[in-house]
Amino acid sequence: MSDSDLSGIDLSHVDLSGSNLSGSNLSGSNLSKAYLSTADLIRSNLNGSNLSGADLSHVNLSGTNLSKADLSGTNLSDADLDGANLERADLRGADLRGTDLTRANVSHIHLRQSKLSDSDLSGTDLSHVNLIGADLSGANLREANLIGANLRGANLFGANLRGANLIGADLSDADLSIADLSHVNLSATNLSRINLIGANLCGTDLKRAKLLGFNLRGVNLRGADLRGADLNSTDLSGADLNSADLSEADLSGADLSGADLSRADLRRADLRRARVIDTDLTSAILANCQIYGISVWDANLNDTVQRDLNISNDEDVPITVDNLKVAQFIYLILNNPEIRDVIDTITGKAVLILGRFKPERKVVLDAIRDHLRSLGLLPILFDFEKPASRDLTETVRTLAHLSRFVIADLTESSSIPQELTTIIPILPSVPVKPIILAKHREYAMFGDHLGRYPNLLPTHIYESQESLIDELQEKVIAPAQNKAEELRPGAFGSE
Repeated sequence: MSDSDLSGIDLSHVDLSGSNLSGSNLSGSNLSKAYLSTADLIRSNLNGSNLSGADLSHVNLSGTNLSKADLSGTNLSDADLDGANLERADLRGADLRGTDLTRANVSHIHLRQSKLSDSDLSGTDLSHVNLIGADLSGANLREANLIGANLRGANLFGANLRGANLIGADLSDADLSIADLSHVNLSATNLSRINLIGANLCGTDLKRAKLLGFNLRGVNLRGADLRGADLNSTDLSGADLNSADLSEADLSGADLSGADLSRADLRRADLRRARVIDTDLTSAILANCQIYGISVWDANLNDTVQRDLNISNDEDVPITVDNLKVAQFIYLILNNPEIRDVIDTITGKAVLILGRFKPERKVVLDAIRDHLRSLGLLPILFDFEKPASRDLTETVRTLAHLSRFVIADLTESSSIPQELTTIIPILPSVPVKPIILAKHREYAMFGDHLGRYPNLLPTHIYESQESLIDELQEKVIAPAQNKAEELRPGAFGSE
């Protein structure tokens, strides 16, 4: 039957499975609900024919003219439509699963609610095509032209859209989870309420995209263009934003916890009330950003460019700083009188007590703390039960920096002198008063090594715990108080 003229013929409900109809003229024919599975229709003419509800599964339709054909509800699963002409064809509700549509002409076709899962549409021109509610899960749309296409509510789960052009397309309510959208142009695309969980958006053009409140947790946005994008209150926790361009983006209220923003460009970005916890900002650019209310904890800021960070709210006079972590501290000081009072209290009244206080020596500790409290001072105890470490050293140094003076009990503690070597030279205005029980030998070379520093007071040697308590004010606290006043005259006011 190949090359036959069957134009206008009524073949509805006819079983033509396996028939060779290649090159035949079937234009205007009625093939509704016909059974054509595995038939050969290569280069045949089906222009304007009625194929609604027909079974065309596994049919070779390559090069076939199907323009203006009614293919609504037709089974075209695993059919070969390579190079076919489907211009203005009606494919609403058609089953196109596993179909090869490469090089097919699909301009102005209707694919609403059609089944296109796992179909090959790579490089296909689907511009302005109606794909509302279509099932495109797992479909290959690589480098397809989807300009202005209507994909509202479409299922694109796991679809390959790499390099596709979606400018002006409507993707509202579409499911794009686990889809590959790398290097896709999504500028001016309607992305409202879409699902992008697990999607690959590496190198994607999302300029000025509206992604407000989206769940983009763990999404790959590496190198994406997000200039001017609306990411207000968006969940970007754990997202890969390495080398992304976020300049002028709205990230206010966004969750950036655990996100990789290394080498990202955040110039003029709005980061107000954003969560920046365990975030990697290595070599990122943070310049001229709004950061009022930002929460920063354990962020990696190595080699990060930080300048002109505005900590003020819109209605306040602009105050800028050049350090993200310091910004929070400065804001708290400026806007919380209680915190200012606490800082003044700590720096004016804190006394750091260093020692290794075993249970039998707690009486010494209690006596020192009680006496300091009676003088209106604030004792801070640091008990050296653990071996020295870098973190411990930094902690001791920080506490010493906040203290009026330091009392260091060298009894049974070989690590304290080591810590003092990192305090005394770099904090010349903080007096250090060592004490030691007489029967214990003072740390070798301790005095020789640090004796030249004026903030190191002579070591007080006490015979017993009782004698120390009796001599505490005269031999320990008073000399330390006097030295503190000498090194910082007027710093503590009249007492």
